[in-house]
Amino acid sequence: MHDTIASASSFAIGQQFLSFTLGGLEYGIDFAKVEELRVLKTLERFTSQGEIVGGVAVSRGVIMPLVDMRSAFGSSPDAPDPLTDVIILKLSHCTMGMVVDGVTGVVTLAPEQIVPVPGADGGKAGYLIGVGQCDGRRLILVDIDRLMSVKGSVLEAARHVA
Repeated sequence: MHDTIASASSFAIGQQFLSFTLGGLEYGIDFAKVEELRVLKTLERFTSQGEIVGGVAVSRGVIMPLVDMRSAFGSSPDAPDPLTDVIILKLSHCTMGMVVDGVTGVVTLAPEQIVPVPGADGGKAGYLIGVGQCDGRRLILVDIDRLMSVKGSVLEAARHVA
């Protein structure tokens, strides 16, 4: 009986993802990696000439690289508007800020709500976890630690700026 309760409760819990938009698509990252959310204009920022690395930011006394995911995912970022958000992430190798078009919420997904990304074989897109489906929404789920290690040159450039 105890095993049945444990498996039923773990099914009900699922995994939480922070959902956000980039270029009209909705993405999700492991909510456990999120330290805080900030509006871009409230951060003290220092810009760089990098296309993806937007410089560094200071949040609560911590200096961190600020990566503009809008550039990284191929869209040309407009000037920040009131909906431009920064997700402060605590990754395995650093703390960093990630600029996105906007945060849309927290979604809990059970394993059966996540399907593999068609055509992704773990090669170049090894950072893709799958596609989450919930209440008619489709989220592209990203392993943010892997993505930032794939974009190693971004992190190296960010460290030089910092």
